[in-house]
Amino acid sequence: MKTTSTSSIKNVLSIGGSDPSGGAGIQADLKTFAANGVYGMAIITALTAQSTRGVRAIHCPDPGFIEAQIDCLFEDIQPAAVKIGMLANDAIIRRVAERLKYYRADNIVIDPVMLASSGQRLLDPAALDRLVHELLPLASLYTPNLDEGACLLGTQSPAAREEMLAMAQQLQTLGRCSVLLKGGHLPGDECPDLLVESTGNSQWFVGRRINTADNHGTGCTLSAAIAAQLAVNASQLNCAVGQSKKYLTKTLAGASALSVGNGPGPLHHFIHLWN
Repeated sequence: MKTTSTSSIKNVLSIGGSDPSGGAGIQADLKTFAANGVYGMAIITALTAQSTRGVRAIHCPDPGFIEAQIDCLFEDIQPAAVKIGMLANDAIIRRVAERLKYYRADNIVIDPVMLASSGQRLLDPAALDRLVHELLPLASLYTPNLDEGACLLGTQSPAAREEMLAMAQQLQTLGRCSVLLKGGHLPGDECPDLLVESTGNSQWFVGRRINTADNHGTGCTLSAAIAAQLAVNASQLNCAVGQSKKYLTKTLAGASALSVGNGPGPLHHFIHLWN
């Protein structure tokens, strides 16, 4: 019989879609987990035909098969954290929420993937209600960008930090968990992200804007890094966000070292190892 490991290396699970170009989705999550010192696992909720030029097609497995993946994994391994990305439709969200609640999954970070950068819709609008009322309440944190925040609230995207603050506070109440509203779409030389915790405390995380077109998978990478950090220290959400923001900035700054595709390229997830 296998003995219980005393290793400090944590196991972290990604539940989301596959990006065959390797820049986003499950592939980006697994790279991010490895770069942040945790052991990565993955459950596939959607197959995409995409490259750096955009998404051409999406195929979703039967929800029963996604449930089987979750059951198979949790019956053997209890992840220290779970990152959730693309879930695509109502039926998949329902199955994922049911199983995570059943297994009492900890440290859930949700990146509410709704639209690809190319404009392709990645979430059925009819699934928004279930996302808000059944999945978000299970989370420790969710990480919408400005457009996703506007979609969740049925409002316009913020154009300034003051509007971001008002939106983040509304999103925290909506999801009943902490929210990190990402402000990378705001104009200017900085990328301000705003954390509003379930306690009501708020904190800005401001980084310099990296002048690069190679930004494919930034949302996936940031949320996956936060999940990895929470797996190691679940009690320090603000520290997890701060460390993950620094990691993201480095991967963006190093992206030009890669040569992948003819559209927006991926981040350099292993910049600290390959140089």
